[in-house]
Amino acid sequence: MSNRAAGRTGDAVLALDEVTRRLRRDCPWDREQDERSIVPHTVEEAYELADAAHSGDDAKLLDELGDVLFQVHFLALLLEERGSGDLAQVAANVTEKLVRRHPHVFGADEEPLAGLPTQARTAAEVRENWDVIKRSEKKGPTDVPENLPALLLARKLQRRAAGGSDRGEPATALAELRSEVERAATAVEAGAAGPEARERTEHGSPELYERVGDLLFAVVELARSLQVDPEIALRRRTERFRAEAFRAEDPEE
Repeated sequence: MSNRAAGRTGDAVLALDEVTRRLRRDCPWDREQDERSIVPHTVEEAYELADAAHSGDDAKLLDELGDVLFQVHFLALLLEERGSGDLAQVAANVTEKLVRRHPHVFGADEEPLAGLPTQARTAAEVRENWDVIKRSEKKGPTDVPENLPALLLARKLQRRAAGGSDRGEPATALAELRSEVERAATAVEAGAAGPEARERTEHGSPELYERVGDLLFAVVELARSLQVDPEIALRRRTERFRAEAFRAEDPEE
């Protein structure tokens, strides 16, 4: 990055920091917020950013990136107010993490990089090395947040169980999916979805919950083995459905 570009970036970030601090000081709504009340907005902005990234609209992406950047600034300011950190520490921590998890780029001659994998010729190998290094930092699946969307949670835990690899055997995953479809069909044919089952519970029988859960889990496993993000794939299919199903409601049609 040139000195001029670095200067523009620094000036813009400083201006955003000043605005964020003034809002925290002078806006009644912003003064009342804490991380628990702000995070739902952060999650919403992250989803809007994901939508922009897949839309191919650069102007929209630029706008949504700004919204997420503001969320980061605001949450960092809350830490600063408690004396628990600040934006500079946030940047320093993620920089150190990126260096540590990319020893194939930055080298592994000294701690904390010594002994970590240093060869990565493909993006898939980089991802696998990342997970090896991450597991050396945190043991077990306990660092996977339970409040993640279900598809993302399933994929992360499946990847963790597979040693961080998304390069599974599609044929094996497809066979498991077919097996789960057969189990679900057997449950339906046995009357698990019949009138008596619906009378036992308002939302479907416990057996069908288990069968559908197994089916969805197997779909995630197939998607993972194909290196397809199931969340993105499902959202794209849902968008096609929305466009097709509600086209008649468009007053311009």
